[in-house]
Amino acid sequence: MRYLLILLSLPFFFSVESLAQTQGPEKGSLIIIGGGRLDSVFYGKFMELAGGPEAEIVVIPTASGSPGLEDGSVARRIKANFEARGFKKVSVLHTNDPAEADTEDFVKPLTTASGVWITGGRQWRLVDSYLHNRTHQELKKVLERGGVIAGSSAGATIQGSYLARGDTKTNTIMMGDHEEGMAFVTQIAIDQHVLARNRQFDMFRILDHHPELLGISLDENTGIVVQGDECEVIGASYALIYDGTMWHSETGTYKKLPPGSRQFYMLDAGSRYHLKDRKVISP
Repeated sequence: MRYLLILLSLPFFFSVESLAQTQGPEKGSLIIIGGGRLDSVFYGKFMELAGGPEAEIVVIPTASGSPGLEDGSVARRIKANFEARGFKKVSVLHTNDPAEADTEDFVKPLTTASGVWITGGRQWRLVDSYLHNRTHQELKKVLERGGVIAGSSAGATIQGSYLARGDTKTNTIMMGDHEEGMAFVTQIAIDQHVLARNRQFDMFRILDHHPELLGISLDENTGIVVQGDECEVIGASYALIYDGTMWHSETGTYKKLPPGSRQFYMLDAGSRYHLKDRKVISP
């Protein structure tokens, strides 16, 4: 009888619903951007959350795979770009070697940084270099200190727990040979360039296999600022929400969608969303 009681109590403590909660970082902030040419609002928000123009920031361009990463030309361009936007202390961090990324010397710039910006390209390159090593841990510590991690395109998707478009062959494969992201937000898949590239239905390829995930797809020049379990949309276009419901902005009401539905809803700048509750936060 005692064993029966223990078994019956398991769903209370380990329900599927509790295991599938989407959560942001306990401390710090994330800026998750859908790629494309960015307005100054993103750099301004990044500077604000990092602590101003004197803040130490690190830019990680590894996802680009550019040959200029090895000869230093990309690093020089990146530093000049951020300095032109008012940042005074800019470091660029790159390696294709996960062993090097796991060394104390490599991660040193991250240990004092209050802001990190991850650029676009192919997100699997970030996985191959940094996932689950010292660099990944130091990125988490930036958040624990109250800092900010920003990323655009590949730098957006890598922040989720499920890695959309992580295949090494092509970015059109939603569920590829790399499926794990850095999980700064848990139980989520993040896509980018969504309306600009007609990708608005691609998220369902993941959600059909992983219905427990929250899906968020971001158009170009659009992002979300995540603090705790809440996020706010910023930028010029829309964030698409795939949470198994249909929210009606005119009435503020929800309709639960049947399994296999191909519906989503869109939020524009200023809209706020609760990741854990999976609900729009009314103004």
